Amino acid sequence: MRDVAGGPARSAGALTVALTSVAYFMVALDTLVVVTALPSIHRSLGGSIDLLQWTVTAYALAFGAGIITASALGDRLGRRRMYLAGLAMFTAASASCAVAPDIAALIAFRAVEGLGAAIIMPLGLTILTSSFPPERRGAIVGVWGGVAGLAVACGPLIGGAVTQGLNWHWIFWVNVPVGVLAFAGARLRLPESRGAARRLDLPALVLVTIGIGALTWGLVQGSQDGWGSAQPLIGLALGGVALAAFLAWETRAAEPMIPLGLFRSGGFAAAAAAQFLNSSAIFGAVFLTSQFFQFARGDSPLGTGLRFLPWTAVPMIVAPLAGAAFDRVGARRLVVPGLLLQAAAFAWIVYLAGHSAGYGGYVAPFLIAGIGVSLALPCISAAGLNAVPPSSLGKASGVMNTMQQFGAVSGIAIATAVFNAKGSLAGAAAVTSGYRPAMAVLAGISALGAVTALFMRGRTKKQVPESGQQRVPGLDHAVPAG
Repeated sequence: MRDVAGGPARSAGALTVALTSVAYFMVALDTLVVVTALPSIHRSLGGSIDLLQWTVTAYALAFGAGIITASALGDRLGRRRMYLAGLAMFTAASASCAVAPDIAALIAFRAVEGLGAAIIMPLGLTILTSSFPPERRGAIVGVWGGVAGLAVACGPLIGGAVTQGLNWHWIFWVNVPVGVLAFAGARLRLPESRGAARRLDLPALVLVTIGIGALTWGLVQGSQDGWGSAQPLIGLALGGVALAAFLAWETRAAEPMIPLGLFRSGGFAAAAAAQFLNSSAIFGAVFLTSQFFQFARGDSPLGTGLRFLPWTAVPMIVAPLAGAAFDRVGARRLVVPGLLLQAAAFAWIVYLAGHSAGYGGYVAPFLIAGIGVSLALPCISAAGLNAVPPSSLGKASGVMNTMQQFGAVSGIAIATAVFNAKGSLAGAAAVTSGYRPAMAVLAGISALGAVTALFMRGRTKKQVPESGQQRVPGLDHAVPAG
């Protein structure tokens, strides 16, 4: 960007930051905004908890599956063009969610929303970073990361406030004017750019989506219908075959969606696994705890969102400090204790739920869980990226983001399966009976993540960027220099 110090150029840069950040806030917010609205959606549209979980799972599944393909399409067709398509898709799907006549339609529209988010997130970041010179990108990406943290912290609170103050339909309607304005601003003011044309690995996209989706469906159906019935067996078998076909395809694809060669690095493989397990534990716990607070404890949607703040707001303070400490002490010394703290906090919550504790008892474990995830989140990603050569940073970033979304899908599915096996939404006692063992399993997943993190690299020397690349602090991939 020429004449960055000049007034017009500076204004254009500020507008680029504003436009891309608003859109990113919207898609990040929608990952969790629905969780505090689910009891209201249940009362309005019906559906058991295994159907309700798909309103979150469908979004995360489409989001995770589409990230890498969306980036390749942007390089080939034009980043701004694809970004606008993503905004239009997300906005239209949000309006459709708001008027969904039944739970099945809502789930389908949430999947389309997730596809829009998969386009907006990576291409918005690429457009943003390419609009600034290398010496300013670190600060700009810091703003971007702060937006994500704010969206995660505010998601349950905004969802609860809107649901209680208006109704659940409005958690989707509010996206429409924001999306329209973001689309108009992006079309008028954002620059067009392209990258090196890459082959689209569409077979991999289809196979991994079918595989994860079928396994999730089979897992949930098995806990509800019995593991000997046909539906879960078909789902699990189809998912296993699709994922095996995906792995076989990726070994011979010219430009694979997920380069399996990255996993030859033990440090990267451990970081990717820890990312998956950490995301599973977090999303499963937030999903179930929202239902527990409203169905079992009788809290309102707004009250539930407020009660989450000791948990969800802590990362805004602690995560930047953990990121700064990473370069000095390495990943293991932060991630391992962080995930163990999270596991201990979840176990404490299991105890409190069985003893009818008041909300005051939950504040301490919520704070501990928030500190734990704050130590893990930035350091897992950084460790994974530091474990690959600079030429692979972009691909590694896509894989880490994909693992995060697929972890969310798996965690919610596992939590729902355990909940269905032990409890139901029939009453407070039934909800508690399902919630406690499910949270205990999620505590175990978090502890398993800590064990996995032991195999991540310790302190890593700074990589020297290859020619034409600039490594940006806090950015999960290399961006073109200049």
